[in-house]
Amino acid sequence: MSVVTPVSDPFGRQITYVRMSVTDRCDFRCVYCMDEEMTFLPRQQVLSLEEIQMIAQAFTELGVTKIRLTGGEPLVRKEVTRLFDGIGQLPGLTDFCLTTNGSQLPKYAQALKASGVNRINISMDSLRSDRFHELTRTGRLVQVIEGIDAAIAAGFERIKINAVILKGRNDDEILDLVDFVRERGIDISFIEEMPLGVISEHKREETYCSSDDVREIIHSRYPLFSNVHSTGGPSKYWSMSDSDSRIGFISPHSHNFCGDCNRVRVTVEGKLLLCLGNENAVDLKAVVRRYPGDIERLKDTIVAAIAHKPEKHHFTTDGDVQIVRFMNTTGG
Repeated sequence: MSVVTPVSDPFGRQITYVRMSVTDRCDFRCVYCMDEEMTFLPRQQVLSLEEIQMIAQAFTELGVTKIRLTGGEPLVRKEVTRLFDGIGQLPGLTDFCLTTNGSQLPKYAQALKASGVNRINISMDSLRSDRFHELTRTGRLVQVIEGIDAAIAAGFERIKINAVILKGRNDDEILDLVDFVRERGIDISFIEEMPLGVISEHKREETYCSSDDVREIIHSRYPLFSNVHSTGGPSKYWSMSDSDSRIGFISPHSHNFCGDCNRVRVTVEGKLLLCLGNENAVDLKAVVRRYPGDIERLKDTIVAAIAHKPEKHHFTTDGDVQIVRFMNTTGG
């Protein structure tokens, strides 16, 4: 098979990673991701599973080696395991990942492993049942922990917890979360809240907690050492001398991660987002529906779009919302 050279953006960054949202629906209503009363997209506006797979195939034929499926919650979509099975068989794909809230993993972990998924990120922002329910509005902590343990039993290559830290809400649990992953031999990334979507539940400028503050708290108990490991995403990893668990930080505010950005996103509506922090997008759904099966035209559209990928985002920490779309539509 011929060698495929990844497409590069105007700044010389090769695009090797695509994050694809498969649904805007979720069984949780996390306070930083959704408003409490959400209006979800009509079915006809959402990509079909077959359309998602065709777009995934086009990206792999353009040199993408890593695909992450996201939501909403990907595993609440009907018959979604068909999509995992199909994407898992695409030639050239070396890293097939899932971001999930963990609620459905007791049911699906083994099937996902069999489909070719090798890494899973599980969102969990608190280890206190009442607080977890408050932050997710509908979630049950015990169900998520059962999902984490099901993923561990299934034997994925790496499992990572994602925790969004909000000052005054869960920043007192940072060390508890580190202890949790150490006990299970898995990883964790601490994430600065991103200003996506207008929310009424809290003021973002008041809950902002920087990665530097989180790292300092961890370092007080577990000295951290810089780790050169990369999963191809925005996390910067640190190690502990007495544990194999890695500590990651995703820092869109305090340490802009745009310089080596290798990724684009496809929303559940089929919009190709060239940057998480910008609104410029290209409608891939229009292409796949007007020209069904024409993968070459789809690839040409993607290549032309990447030529306009911006250099960086411009998130602020003052509560200003630069992006009106919610994270559940964008893809977590």
